[in-house]
Amino acid sequence: MAPMSVLTRDEAQTRAKLLDVHRYQIELDLTRGDEIFDSRTVIRFTTRADGDTFVELKPAELRSVTLDGNPLDPDTHSLDENRLPLKDLTAGEHELRIDATMRYSRTGEGMHRFTDPTDGETYVYTQLFMDDVQRVFAAFDQPDLKAVFELTVTAPEGWTVLANGITERQDDGSWRAAATPLISTYLVAVAAGPWHSVRTEHRGLPFGIHCRRSLAPHLDTDADEILDITRACFDRYHEKFEEPYPFDSYDQAFVPEFNAGAMENPGLVTFRDEFVYRSAVTDTERQTRAMVIAHEMAHMWFGDLVTLRWWDDIWLNESFAEYMGYQTLTEATRFTDTWTDFGIVRKAWGYDADQRPSTHPVAPDPEAVPDTASAMLNFDGISYAKGASALRQLVAWLGEKDFLTGINTHFARHKFANATLADFIESLAAATERDVHAWADSWLRTTGVDTLTASVTAQPGEWTLTLDRAGSRPHRVTVGVYDRDLNDSRALLLRERYETDIPQQPAPEPRTGPRPALVVPNDLDLTYAKIRLDDVSSETALRGISDVPDALTRAVLWNTLRDMVRDGDLAPAAYLETARTHLPEESDLAVVQGVLTFAAAQVADRYLPAHERPAALATLTSLCRDLIRRTEDGDHPGLRLIAVRHLIDVAAQPDTISAWFSEGTVPGGPELDPELRWRILGRLAVLGAIDDAVIDTELVQDPSATGQEGAARCRAALPDPVAKRAAWDAMFTTDDLSNYLFTATAQGFWQPEQTDLVRQYVDLYWSDAVALAARRGPAIAEAAGRWAFPAYAITPETLQAGEQCLTESTPTPALRRKLTDQLDDLARALRVREA
Repeated sequence: MAPMSVLTRDEAQTRAKLLDVHRYQIELDLTRGDEIFDSRTVIRFTTRADGDTFVELKPAELRSVTLDGNPLDPDTHSLDENRLPLKDLTAGEHELRIDATMRYSRTGEGMHRFTDPTDGETYVYTQLFMDDVQRVFAAFDQPDLKAVFELTVTAPEGWTVLANGITERQDDGSWRAAATPLISTYLVAVAAGPWHSVRTEHRGLPFGIHCRRSLAPHLDTDADEILDITRACFDRYHEKFEEPYPFDSYDQAFVPEFNAGAMENPGLVTFRDEFVYRSAVTDTERQTRAMVIAHEMAHMWFGDLVTLRWWDDIWLNESFAEYMGYQTLTEATRFTDTWTDFGIVRKAWGYDADQRPSTHPVAPDPEAVPDTASAMLNFDGISYAKGASALRQLVAWLGEKDFLTGINTHFARHKFANATLADFIESLAAATERDVHAWADSWLRTTGVDTLTASVTAQPGEWTLTLDRAGSRPHRVTVGVYDRDLNDSRALLLRERYETDIPQQPAPEPRTGPRPALVVPNDLDLTYAKIRLDDVSSETALRGISDVPDALTRAVLWNTLRDMVRDGDLAPAAYLETARTHLPEESDLAVVQGVLTFAAAQVADRYLPAHERPAALATLTSLCRDLIRRTEDGDHPGLRLIAVRHLIDVAAQPDTISAWFSEGTVPGGPELDPELRWRILGRLAVLGAIDDAVIDTELVQDPSATGQEGAARCRAALPDPVAKRAAWDAMFTTDDLSNYLFTATAQGFWQPEQTDLVRQYVDLYWSDAVALAARRGPAIAEAAGRWAFPAYAITPETLQAGEQCLTESTPTPALRRKLTDQLDDLARALRVREA
C-alpha cells in the first residue's frame, strides 16, 4: 500500500477559511466482487473567496471528475497521491462529482471486508478515522468541515445495510439512509452483510444490536443484558445532559477484525465482536463491555454533537467519554465498582505512558500536533486514562454540579459545530468562581506523573501526616486511616477518611489518636499520582494488603507496589511473595486479574533474570492452585475462571493442562470451552507438547475466525525452526495476513522459553518491521511494534540495536512511536534487573 500524504494543521486551517461544505451524496456499490467497490460522491460546497484547494481520495481507479457540470482537465487536475487539486475556484456555490473504484481493506482501515470461515458469509464495514475516509469516498477530510451526509448503498441480495441514519431498502434493491445532521467526515459509517439483528425501541427511538450470523446464539444469550445497559446509560445521560440525543436511531454493530475497542459513529457504534462472548467470561469482562457501551454513548454528545476543531484536542473526545463511561456505569447499572477496575487496569496504562519519552500533555499545544500522522500517535493511555483521571480530579475539586453546568453550557454553545480546549474551559469557567484556567494549565498542559510521598510523625495521643510532592500539580486527595482490629489482629478497620489539599498550606495539623497502622493517601483514587507510603504503612501493606476492607483502596495499594517494582524501589521477588500470600484472599476480580497479569507478564517474564523465572512460575502456579481450591464450592465462578486461565499460562510442565485438555474439563469445573481449549493448546505448543496435527484437529472442531487465530498463534509458538520461519515469513514477507491473523501470529512467535531458538530474528526485526510498516500502513505498523517486537530479548544489545534503528532508519510515525515505547520498557526492565 503506497503511503498517503498527511493533512497538516496549517492546510486544514486554510481550507476551513475558504470552504463551507453543505452536503455529501454518496453512492456505494458493494456488488463488484471481493477486491473492489464503486464509490460515487457529490459534494456541494461554497467558497468564500476565489482560490485553490484540494479534495482527498485514494482510489484504485478514478473514472471521472466534474466540477459544476464540467469535466476537469486531467493535465491540470490530476490526482497527486491522495489529493485531487481544485484550482481557480470562484467565490460562490459549487458542485463536485467524483466517480471512482475503491479497494477493500484487510487491515481494519477504510472499508474492511471479512469472510466468516464458519459459514462463508461476507461482511463489510467502515472505519474512517483520521485519514481513512478517502479510502471509501472523496471528501474534504478534516473534522471542522461538517456537512449533511446522504448515503445510498447497493449490496448483494440477502444483506442488510446499516448506517448513521435509519436505512430503508428501495424498490431497486438499494438501501438508502436518512440524511444525517451536520457531522464530521470521519464519523460517517456503513456496515453491510447478512447481519443477525435484535431490534427494539426506547423513548421513541429505534435501537438495534447486530452481529454476524455465526455469532447469533451468543448475541441472543446476552441481548437483554446489552440492551438493558444501553437503555440505562441512555436514560442517565438524559438526566445529566440538557441536550437530547441528537440522532434518529441507535444501532450497535459488533464487527469482525476491528482494531479498536469501538468507534463512536453517530447512530451506528461499531464494536470489536469479541464482545459477543463465545466462551465463559468473568463479571469484570462483562463490566468492561458495559463500560465501552457507556463510553461510546457519551461520545454522541462529546465528540459527535460537539466535535474537536483539530486533532490536538482529541483528549476532549476520549478523556470525557472515558470518565463518563465509568461514572455513568457506576450510577446507572449493577456495576457499581467500576473505578476499581479503572484504577488497576486503565490508570496503570496512563502511568506507564506518562513515564516514557513519548509522553505528551493531555492537551498538547496545537504546534505539537502539526499533522494527522502525529495526531494518530496520541490515542494512548494519556488521552484516555490520564485525561479521565484529570477530569475525575476536576470533579472532586470543582464539584459535580458545577462540572455538569459547564458541560451543558458547552453543548448549548457548540452543538453541531466544533470547539477547542479554550472553548471548553470558558464553558466551565462560566459555571464556577474557581480558577479553571489555572487548573487547566497545571493539569492539561504538563507532562509526567507527580509522586506524593507520605511521612508520619507521632507523639502520645496525636500523629501528623506530611505529604511531599515531587511534581507541580495541585491535588485534592482523600486520606484513609486504618487501625488493626483489636479482636482480630489480621483485620484492618477504617478509623476515618479526610480530605487534604497538596501542596499542604499551611503545614498540616496533628490529628488526634495513636499512630495508625496504615495511612493511605489518595484512598479513593481521586487524583492521578504515584504514591509512596510511610515506612510503617508500607510494611503493613506488604504484610496485610488483603486485610484492607475496601477493594478500591486495595487497588491503590497494589498500584503503589507495582510502581515501586517498576521504579526499582521494591524487589520483584517481594511483589511475587506479596501476591502469593494475599491474592488467594482477594475477592475483587479486577484486582486479581490485574495483579496476576503484572506478576506473570512483567515480573516473571521480563523483570526477573531468566534463571529466576522457573521459581517465579512455580510461585504463580501455587497461587493459582490456591485460588482454584478456594473456589471448589462453585460460588465464585469468575475467580475460578481467572485462576484456571493463569495456571494454564504459567504452566512449566504439560502434564496437568494436557490432562484437562484430554478430559475436556478442569476437575470440579469449568468445562473447556473454545477459549480455554485454544489457551491450553497455545501453552502446550510453547512447551513442545503438541504438533501441527493436534492443531489441525482442533481447527476442524472450531473453524471459526477465533479458531483460525488460535491455530495461527499455536503454530507460531511451536519450538521448531521450520515453524518459526513460516511464521516470520507470514508476518513480514507475504503480506497476506489480516490485521487479526498478523497479531495472533506475532503473539505466538516470541516466548520467554524460546529466546535461543529465535535469537536470529531479533536482528532481522528492525529492518523487516520498518519495511512492513511502510508497505502496509498504520494499523499493521502498530501491530508490528506492539506484538511482533522481541519483548523477551532483554539485553543491552537489543536496546542498542533498537536505538540504532530509530536513528539510522526511517520508521513510519506509527512504528517509530511503538518502538520508542518498547525500547523504553526494555530499558526499564534492564534497570529493574540491575537494581
